[in-house]
Amino acid sequence: MSQPSWKTFAPAPAAKPFRLALVQMLGSKDKEYNLKHARELVLKAAKGEGKKSDVVVLPECFNSPYGVKYFPDYAERIDFELGKPYDVSRSPSKTVQALSAAAKEAGVWLIGGSMPEKDDEGLYNTAMVYNPSGDLVTIHRKVHLFDIDIPGKMTFKESEVLTGGKALTYFDTEFGRIGLGICYDIRFPEQAFIAAHQGCVIMIYPSAFNMTTGPMHWELLQRGRAVDNQMYVSMCSPARNLSADYHAWGHSMIVDPYGNIVGTTDENESIVYGDVDPQKIVDMRAGIPVQSQKRYDIYPNLTESAVTGQ
Repeated sequence: MSQPSWKTFAPAPAAKPFRLALVQMLGSKDKEYNLKHARELVLKAAKGEGKKSDVVVLPECFNSPYGVKYFPDYAERIDFELGKPYDVSRSPSKTVQALSAAAKEAGVWLIGGSMPEKDDEGLYNTAMVYNPSGDLVTIHRKVHLFDIDIPGKMTFKESEVLTGGKALTYFDTEFGRIGLGICYDIRFPEQAFIAAHQGCVIMIYPSAFNMTTGPMHWELLQRGRAVDNQMYVSMCSPARNLSADYHAWGHSMIVDPYGNIVGTTDENESIVYGDVDPQKIVDMRAGIPVQSQKRYDIYPNLTESAVTGQ
C-alpha cells in the first residue's frame, strides 16, 4: 500500500462539530460471533443516546484474541492500495465485508478497530476506515509495535510475528480531518504532533492497554497528547475478559484540547459518547498560542521531514 508524504497532502477541510461513539466490545475466540456482535454494537452506537452518532470506533483486535500466538491464524488479506478503486464486494476479507455492511447500514463513519492483516510480506495490526456508504477509505498499519518487558509484571513482543507499518494515516470527512493510530502509537508524540499540524481535529487510537500499563498511563497519555497538541484525543479499548489470555484495561475515553475528559467508562462492555467541538480547539490555541510559537529556527519541524510510503 503506497501513501504520499504528509507534507504533500491537501489542506484540511473545514471542521464541524460531530458526535463520537466508542464501542468497548467484549470479544471472544469466535470470529463469526465477534463480527456479528460488532455489527449489533455499531448499530446501537450509531443511534446514540438521544442523538445520532457520526463516527463510531471499534477496539483494537476486535475480531480476534489479542496475542502473538493468535495473529497468524486470525489474519486476513485486505489487498488495499490507497488511491486505487477498492471493490469491497470482492474483498478477500470477510471482516472488511462485514464492517462495510455495518457502516452502510448504520450510516456512519466507522473506524473498524484493528485486526490481524496479512500480505505476501508479513503480518500487520491494521485499522480500517469506512465511510457511511460502506466504502473502505483507508487503512492504518500499527507503526510502533508493542514490545515491552516490565520485570515481574508484563512481557509482550508484537515484533515476534508482526511487521510495523510505514505510514502515518489520516482521513478527511465532512466533519474535518481525523488522525489515526493504534494503541502503542500513542506513546510516540511525533505522530500526534504531525497530525495536529496537518489539520486533524482529533487523534483516534483503537487500543488494548493491559492491567499493568493501563493504570499507569492510559489516562495520562491521552490527556498529555491532547494538551500538547491542543486537539481531541480518544482511545477505544476492548472490554475486560478475565477468561482471555490478555486482560484489557478498558476505560475507553475521549479527551478535549484542554485535557478534560469528555466521556469514559469502566472495564465492562459499554459505549462511550462524546461531542467533538472544533471551536474548543480554536479557543485553546488562541488563548495559549503554542502552535504559532514553535522555534523552528532552533529545532526541526517534524511535519516537513515526515514521509510515508507503506
